[in-house]
This record gives sequence, structure tokens and C-alpha cells, in this order.
Amino acid sequence: MKDSGQLNEADSALVHALQISPRATWSRLASVLDHDAVTLARRWKRLTDRGAAWISCYPGPALAESGQGCLAFVEVDCAGGRVLEVADRLSRQPMVTTVEHVTGDRDLLLTVMRPDLASLSRWVTRSLSSLPGVTASRTHVAGAIYTEGSRWRLRALSADQVARLTERRPPVGRTGGPPTDLDRRIMVALSEDGRAPYTALAETCGTGVDTIRRRTRHLLDAGAVHIRCETARPLSQRPVAAVLWAQVPSGSLEDAARRIAGMPDVRLCAAITGRHNLLVVAWVRSVNDIQRLETRVTAQAPGSTIGDRAVALWPMKLSGHLLDEAGYRRGTIPIDGWSTLDATEDTDAAAALAGQGP
Repeated sequence: MKDSGQLNEADSALVHALQISPRATWSRLASVLDHDAVTLARRWKRLTDRGAAWISCYPGPALAESGQGCLAFVEVDCAGGRVLEVADRLSRQPMVTTVEHVTGDRDLLLTVMRPDLASLSRWVTRSLSSLPGVTASRTHVAGAIYTEGSRWRLRALSADQVARLTERRPPVGRTGGPPTDLDRRIMVALSEDGRAPYTALAETCGTGVDTIRRRTRHLLDAGAVHIRCETARPLSQRPVAAVLWAQVPSGSLEDAARRIAGMPDVRLCAAITGRHNLLVVAWVRSVNDIQRLETRVTAQAPGSTIGDRAVALWPMKLSGHLLDEAGYRRGTIPIDGWSTLDATEDTDAAAALAGQGP
């Protein structure tokens, strides 16, 4: 049953643990959380069945930094009365990872992944612009990503528990060339369920378990993919998502962005092109906290200004997962930045990828 309360102590600890180590075995989690593995697995199933928590996966910034991917934030204006229609079609697009109905001078804010700038241009000019109900759009290409949602934490564990769960990973290196067809299939499969067992991934991707294990670990260690545990926003103690567009003096952008990225409420801090050069997304306790957030952001970046701001009224899709109006997961459209599906096509095929309707 869905409710507007908070996660209990045990569930909060489990979610925090999975935010730190999303693919940890139940036995490893049990050794830290002081619960047996069967109980933890049962608790997780109850949370996922409610749509209260889930684990997503998406291409990491390392791909874009190596010239093998392109991330963009797209503002979309819709004709009167057609916002939900447009949002529904865009939510079914595999390359549109996030769709939010927001306040301010746009109706929708999208996060879009494409292989390169040329394919992004084709999608915006030929697919998005021809979608019935879309009247205008503005595209901001992302540069450096200083923090993103996989680093956000619920803060329910002790420092000792966090230390015990933190994996000693090898330094993130190069992705080792463009992703192969198998790598792409793994990414798509993990975007539906980031905890999918290697046996299930092998069956989905049509290859052996050892190969899947080796390639998945490589993608994770190289930063080519990021896995994160999400919780329904009403259960996060920070139910309001604020979006800030900032202009920071170019000479201090790098240092300021890293300081802003270290703020505990910040979920995304990214350099962008356009009239503003920094995008900040944070989860806060209330709308009243947004002004305080702006004050703290500008304090971290002397000489900066907040040029625009928005509140997410309804996060309809988050990292490939469809959400209801209360913020609970209701389905999945696996992320595929290489997809050639057109936004104006019949999108039932996209829904079928997840085996779930809207």
C-alpha cells in the first residue's frame, strides 16, 4: 500500500545501503545491517512491489567525456491542454531518460541521451519538433557532470556501516573504446533492473554468464554506467525537486561547481551551454527551502547569479522509470540512447520493451 509517510528505520537503512552498493549480495548487506539475508530480500521485494524503491542504471558521464555519448537537457513548450499527451509520448522514448512537468517558462524538462551531437540535432529537429502538441523547445548540451543522482544518499546508516559497505574499487579509467553491441544490450537490460542477476542478464543478452559478468564489471569500473537506488520522493524526507539555472564567472566555474556538488541536497550539478552555464537540481524539504537553497548555492559561487528556477510538479519519468503523480514507480522504459525510435511513431512498441503499460 502506498502512503505519504516515511520509510521505517529498517527500510531506510536498506535503501541507504543499496545506494552505496546497489549490486551487493544479500549476505553482504546482512553482515552490515544486522538482519538476515532472507529478511532483507523480503523487505526489498515489498518496497519494489509498492513502487517505493527501485534500482536504475544509465550510461555514465565517462562515455560523454570520451566522445562516445551526448547528454542534453531540453525545455519543451506545449500547446494548451496537451502537456500530458506530449509527456506521455516522450516518456515512452528510450533515449529520453527523464521527463518532468515543471513550473516557469517551460512545460516539460527532459534529459536526453544520444550518441553524438549530430544525432541529438536530428532528434530535436525532426522528431521532437514534429510531435503534435509541441510548440517550441530549447536545448542545453551538458558539459562536465560534477555530481549526479547515484551519489545522493538517504543518510540512514552510521559512519561505520557506510565504511563497511564502501567498496574498494579500482580507479576509474578509460572506457576502452566505443561500447560494443553487447555492452549496449547490457546497459539497456540493467536500466530496467540494476540488480538483475548475471544469469538473467546473460539470458536477456544472449551470451554466457562469465562474459556478462566480465563486461558488466568493466562497464561499472570504467564509469561507463552508473547504478543507483531510488526511492519515491515523498518517502525521501525531501519531497520537493528544485531546478536552478545559474550563471557563474567562467574563471571560477570549475571550483564553484565542485563546491556546489558537495552540498548534501544537490542531486545534479552540470555545466551546460546557453544563456546559463550551470544547472543545479536539488531535493529539498519544502518550497520555502528553495530560496535558502539559492542563497547557499550563490555563497559557494561568488559573483554568480541565479537566472531562472523551477519546481518539478510531477516527475513523470526518472532515469527510465515511469512514476505516478505521487512519485511511486509504475513501470519502466529501458534506456537506450542509441535507439532510432521516432517520437511521432506508435509508441506501444516502446512500452512493450518493459512489458508494462503506462
